[in-house]
Amino acid sequence: MYETQVIIQRVRGVNEQVQHVELALPPHLVEMLPGQTLLVRAGSGWAPYLREQWWPVRFNGASVLVERPAASAYEPGQTLDVLGPVGEPYRFRRTLRNVLLLAFDTPPTALLPMIPLLLDNQTGVTVILLGSAASYRTTHLPPEVEVVRGDADLNWPDRVMTVGLADQVFAVVHPDDELGRFKRLWDMFQALRADIPRHYLFGVFRPILPCGAGACQACMIRLHQGAVALACKDGPALDLAQVKLP
Repeated sequence: MYETQVIIQRVRGVNEQVQHVELALPPHLVEMLPGQTLLVRAGSGWAPYLREQWWPVRFNGASVLVERPAASAYEPGQTLDVLGPVGEPYRFRRTLRNVLLLAFDTPPTALLPMIPLLLDNQTGVTVILLGSAASYRTTHLPPEVEVVRGDADLNWPDRVMTVGLADQVFAVVHPDDELGRFKRLWDMFQALRADIPRHYLFGVFRPILPCGAGACQACMIRLHQGAVALACKDGPALDLAQVKLP
């Protein structure tokens, strides 16, 4: 991981909720892959954790497109201090026909980097927006992506069929209680499937990352059989079959 400076090239409002910020990357960051993130200090003021975790949603060689809240103010030419890359890339099964991306009570931003890669490999993509995530505007997503909206009780149209067709599932939830919300998703999938195999249902973890390098261990996640994982080093996507859920 490196500390470096990046420059904002362009800022484009997508809708009233989000904007896309294009960052010019130095040579040692151009190899970033979907799932890896940046820890960004955007201003000169002090904050308790100093940096925000920014999720690139599209990779363009020497630049990345980052999705940010529309209420935040950025300007072309602005210089940002960043640490990165943070985390491991998303991993997929060797053979995939359909992938389910599920956002529960949070925007699906952390899941969006997968979409171009999956579509390029002729993999079907379904995005499920549950709870407050159902209000997320999706007109900027590729038309090939199926978008389904559901409620806070984890119900959506044709739920049994959607789960049955998915070869792999990635979920992101509101970070206020990640383990508790992932447990609700696990229980729901377990009720719909006789068995949840390993490498099928992944949680994308987004705890606060004070260091991003595994030194502080503040992002530790307990696994079965006494093992642990660090979201900043081993994540963000962890197989929920291995995570010790409440």
